[in-house]
Amino acid sequence: MRFGMLYEHTVPRPWGPDTEYNRYQEALDQVELADKAGIDYVWIVEHHFLEEHAHSSAPEVFLAACSQRTRRIRMGHGIVALPIPYNHPVRVAERISTLDLVSNGRVEFGTGETSSDVELGGFNISRAEKNAMWRESLEVITRMLVEEPFLGYEGKYLQIPVRNVVPKPRQKPHPPLWLACSRLEQIKIAARHGLGALTFGFVSPNEARQWSNEYYRILAEECEPIGSAINPNIAFTALLLCDTNRERAQRLGAENLLFLKYCTDHFYFHGRHEPGKTRLWEMYRNTPGAGTAVEGTSAVITGTPQDAREALRIWRDTGIDQIIVLTQCGNMPHEATSRSIDLLGREVMPEFREEEEKRLREKEARVAPIIEKAMKRKKPPRLPSHDGPTIVTAVGGYGGIYPGVSHNSKR
Repeated sequence: MRFGMLYEHTVPRPWGPDTEYNRYQEALDQVELADKAGIDYVWIVEHHFLEEHAHSSAPEVFLAACSQRTRRIRMGHGIVALPIPYNHPVRVAERISTLDLVSNGRVEFGTGETSSDVELGGFNISRAEKNAMWRESLEVITRMLVEEPFLGYEGKYLQIPVRNVVPKPRQKPHPPLWLACSRLEQIKIAARHGLGALTFGFVSPNEARQWSNEYYRILAEECEPIGSAINPNIAFTALLLCDTNRERAQRLGAENLLFLKYCTDHFYFHGRHEPGKTRLWEMYRNTPGAGTAVEGTSAVITGTPQDAREALRIWRDTGIDQIIVLTQCGNMPHEATSRSIDLLGREVMPEFREEEEKRLREKEARVAPIIEKAMKRKKPPRLPSHDGPTIVTAVGGYGGIYPGVSHNSKR
């Protein structure tokens, strides 16, 4: 089981002139520490207008900064929002490739739709159409990352002419693809498209085991990859704070970790939000029972390194590939987050590292025939018809990308 960290860039009110600056600088320090501690991935969300909850509206900029302060940790988009009003596919392909180049091939390309009314309404995105937009956009982006030139697209939401989208990513054919998932149905969609499943819903280990089994079943039986490579991985998220002092970990965890759930409930379900006015942290702290306990959910881990190891063994035994921990919630002190990262690397992860190489070899052997069969199911792309001269001067390598398919355009 590999380890990742997730950042939302939570910034509770009241805000001073340096509040956001400090939060970002602390996060960069923490990612640098995580790299040295041996943590495998850093994941960063893309959200817009979610005050206090997630001040992460330009994740590619943050990840680029992380890439220059680290050497080995993977740079995870968790996720790039793909409904077209958020991000045009050409710009996404350009940014992903550039980040892959400056990070020396460390990008993990997670995608998704978003679902909060605050964000969708802010960009005038139809809830009924956002899934179709995501699907169309991802199909186009995965082609742009490999085709030289990109051979054009005509769809419901996108009409893009032949152009060579540059630069191209360092990882070939492209960085690993992921899909944000919070429900089992989304897990199934990820498997059918050959995408890794980034599960940000906080579920129990037992549910994780069931979802993981279903993911790999569908991958084997139904996968028709949307990209030029399959990423057979499933990751789950847990809130975690590790400390040498159990009481301190439990107290700080109770005060801060569940602010994430409070914000999620507010923005995604039943909250009434007035931009610039609503005070989420104040409301959370005034909620009866807030800040007193984190018991009752197996997706929250607080305590000593030994406590963390015992809890994470349960997750490891579910068969998942990665556990993503979120610590920087609420007003969690920078020192507490840093201490947790250090302990995770020094005293928790070594037990799981001992068996990781063997697990990866066994997994590779198990999924290799699955991937081979699934890639044979991949359909050639839908190309626009050309009624007149085009600017295509070369389509070299097209048959190598999509074997057995040629592109005939009038000249």
